[in-house]
Amino acid sequence: MKKTLLSTFLITSLSICAFAQTTIIKQDPQISKMVDEVSSKNIETIVRKLVSFKTRHTLSDTTSKTTGIGAARNWIKAEMERYAAASGGRMKVEFDTFTQPAGGRIDKSTVLKNVLAILKGTDPNDTRIYMVSGHYDSRVNDVMNANAVEPGAVDDASGTALSMELCRVMASRKFPATIIFMAVAGEEQGLNGSSNVAKRAKAENWNIDAMLNNDIVGNTYGMETGLKDNRSVRVFSDGVPTIAAKDEKAIAGLIALGGENDSPSRQLARYTKEIGERYVAQLDVKMIYRRDRFLRSGDHVPFLQQGFTAVRFTEMNEDFNRQHQDIRKENGVDYGDLPDFADYDYIQKVARMNLSVLANLALAPAEPQTVGVITSGLTNKTALKWEASKTGKKPAGYYVMMRETISPYWEKKFFVTDTKATMDYSKDNYFFAVQAVDEQGHESLPVVPKPIR
Repeated sequence: MKKTLLSTFLITSLSICAFAQTTIIKQDPQISKMVDEVSSKNIETIVRKLVSFKTRHTLSDTTSKTTGIGAARNWIKAEMERYAAASGGRMKVEFDTFTQPAGGRIDKSTVLKNVLAILKGTDPNDTRIYMVSGHYDSRVNDVMNANAVEPGAVDDASGTALSMELCRVMASRKFPATIIFMAVAGEEQGLNGSSNVAKRAKAENWNIDAMLNNDIVGNTYGMETGLKDNRSVRVFSDGVPTIAAKDEKAIAGLIALGGENDSPSRQLARYTKEIGERYVAQLDVKMIYRRDRFLRSGDHVPFLQQGFTAVRFTEMNEDFNRQHQDIRKENGVDYGDLPDFADYDYIQKVARMNLSVLANLALAPAEPQTVGVITSGLTNKTALKWEASKTGKKPAGYYVMMRETISPYWEKKFFVTDTKATMDYSKDNYFFAVQAVDEQGHESLPVVPKPIR
């Protein structure tokens, strides 16, 4: 009898422990449906079409209808306009045209064109903008060689195809906030296209809440290491905000609060991991604590420099025999960024991750404002207060988020309906943030509190 009771106790205890560690995943059916509609076949068709223009070098031909960057951008715009027909007039497709002066990797004054498909939000009081981007230009070994065959299948037809496929799937849907699907030029010559959009956004006071840059998201094989990984994707985010680098007061505040791991972009990276893995099976979002790859840069950086929240997505293991290479074969090794070597099911997975993040953010209430931690007295508790955003719909409530100082991810969420909360945990030992949430469970980006008295 004792043995039976002990066995029963152990089994019950283990069941309780297992239950206590269970994570409940709740998906929005409408987001899940959109995620499922993202097609690897469509993505492959787009990549191969972009490769068919032979070169998309920024300085290549702009007059031919079949070859060069001019033909490529005209096709991208026409294809996005075809998708926009399903929007009922809410999506407008346009060229963002500008003249890049001679200098650096631009040997003569050149007219460049980004392609923007703008899906207008349905709430006139919601000014938020969310952006997803890839660059459609390509290159080979010599960055100034505009006349070679430069397929650029993974770098970065993969990111361009991702942005276009999301445009297709989301065009017919309605979101309170605005979403912009971009294909930018001039990345290989110096982030020219994205810099123009970022500066324009700053000058015109665009309320960009998040920018997702997809650059090199189509390969699953790691050169030299031989690693093959079709489930992991890297998200790069700055820790110390790029815009704060020259602001001594801002840096002093980060040092005083230990906030060097809590920039808005780092919050977007954490958000991407949580939401992406919520909606996409067999996905592991790897947070990389760098603004970009070692000593390299991408189209999210100009947005960071203008003070916007932005991250970069890149495949986990890169094959440098495919990047920036003349097409050739040496010692039995193939070189060149050709479409036959891309993994279209992997691009589909990364695209689905992007869609889940964009949709969840664009459906969510705007993030809370003036979030603060009260510091008027010494206490082992943490008192927080904030204000509801005046933009967009009213939230159903808020999550107070908490994690240990050594944890990379938010560990607990406490739901409250008020705009203040007192936590039985010390601000000395934990980090906190607050995010707004609606009745369907769509969460805003988290906001880290500042000290207030």
